Amino acid sequence: MAVHNQAGAREPAREKKGSMQELKLRRLTELNARLREDLERPRVKVSEACSSMINYTKTTKDFMVPATWGQVGKGEDPYAPQNPNPCCVIM
Repeated sequence: MAVHNQAGAREPAREKKGSMQELKLRRLTELNARLREDLERPRVKVSEACSSMINYTKTTKDFMVPATWGQVGKGEDPYAPQNPNPCCVIM
């Protein structure tokens, strides 16, 4: 099968197929490079990640859960409303 160009000359369909094959090869090469980068990324075992999260939640106080950690004083609570400053406000 041949493809006609504007001048009426015939171009072999192989050239068009060749460019499509080169495009597919380039895409596969880029995908392969991305997958290799992903493979080189450092990994942590799931069991280690879970135990780290459990340890963090047991040792870090969460002021939003007073049932677990007890009531927090207003000075320690970062979520408590701040005392309004009686001074004037600059806008």
